[in-house]
Amino acid sequence: MHLYEVLRRPLITEKNSALQAQGKYVFEVAGEANKHQIKQAVEKTFKVKVTAVNVMTVPGKERRVGGRQVQTQSWKKAIATLKPGDKIEIFEGT
Repeated sequence: MHLYEVLRRPLITEKNSALQAQGKYVFEVAGEANKHQIKQAVEKTFKVKVTAVNVMTVPGKERRVGGRQVQTQSWKKAIATLKPGDKIEIFEGT
């Protein structure tokens, strides 16, 4: 898997905005990606130093479509902790 395929999009929520004060940034990542690939992708894309990566799988939710129940897809998210002093500018503008 190419490094630019690992990161799908940044996740911008109130809770994730509070994590930015601690130097932690949250991304939706590819389901096959592991911690080493995520760390390399963040470092290469944003030119920062990552000290830790936490990964979790978010289970899909049940939704009603017409008269039947369907399950949305599960997806993976990662929290990248940066070296003190580093920050990602793309998050700062939002």
